Amino acid sequence: MTIKVALAGAGAFGIKHLDAIRLIDDVEVVSLVSRDLGKTREVAERYGITHCTTELADSLAIAEVDAVILCTPTQMHAAQAIACLSAGKHVQVEIPLCDALADGEAVIAAQREAGKVAMCGHTRRFNPSHQWVRQRILAGEYNIQQMDVQTYFFRRTNMNALGQPRSWTDHLLWHHAAHTVDLFAYQAGSPIVKANAIQGPIHPVLGIAMDMSIQLLAASGAICTLSLSFNNEGPLGTFFRYIGDTGTYIARYDDLFDGKEQKIDVSRVDVSMNGIELQDREFFAAIREGREPNASVAQVLPCYQVLHRLEQQLATRQPASATPR
Repeated sequence: MTIKVALAGAGAFGIKHLDAIRLIDDVEVVSLVSRDLGKTREVAERYGITHCTTELADSLAIAEVDAVILCTPTQMHAAQAIACLSAGKHVQVEIPLCDALADGEAVIAAQREAGKVAMCGHTRRFNPSHQWVRQRILAGEYNIQQMDVQTYFFRRTNMNALGQPRSWTDHLLWHHAAHTVDLFAYQAGSPIVKANAIQGPIHPVLGIAMDMSIQLLAASGAICTLSLSFNNEGPLGTFFRYIGDTGTYIARYDDLFDGKEQKIDVSRVDVSMNGIELQDREFFAAIREGREPNASVAQVLPCYQVLHRLEQQLATRQPASATPR
């Protein structure tokens, strides 16, 4: 049976999912949703998608649509995920699940009521580099003592991953920190019991902190230090250093190196080296098999509980606005 998919959001990450789905058998994107109909039609034509619209409700009304992938602005994620579940569709929502804890809890309640697969795009769980480390942990060959993570971008203006202007504002805490907060607890196999954050000045135009530092402690005793910046001029991306009892490993997206910068072959860890493709494969496999996926909305909720506590903490020590640069 072919799974029929509607994809909402034809921007940078929507394209990544469309490219990934092309590599997965028996899955077809039949509807594309985005706010600019002209650009949406261009993307739809490129990928052979027959239906395009500016309204998610139009796609949800299509009876043959089994599942929806949401690559829309963060502020829309929770409400749109609930709309998909209420329409009887399976849903994968790109990270983050929400930008307010109550909204994330509402998505989980909607999933339980609908009984459909609901997954969040916590891609780090699927990158071959992190999977390799996890396999060693599960085999009892490795225990994390510390993770040191740098998430660095240069976004002093409002643009997406392709360097194109966008209409919504990204967020260091609710988006970029979510990757690491979830991955740390997942790899440590232990809940986060203590969290602390400080942030730099609030940008006068974007209204967000451009620099942030987070410390985490797991119940196991493992610690994590996370540095985030939108002011960094390169290199760009997220770099994970695992410091453990039997080795040090550095993960750069799908690639992995040891502490001496020797590259580790992770090509046989999974069927692909593309984290987004592996994430999508898990979503569709869970639908076919009628099971909970890895990175289900219920599994990732503890991450958002930690982010909520950090947001409350930061609100009590708000810095002054930055001067324009």
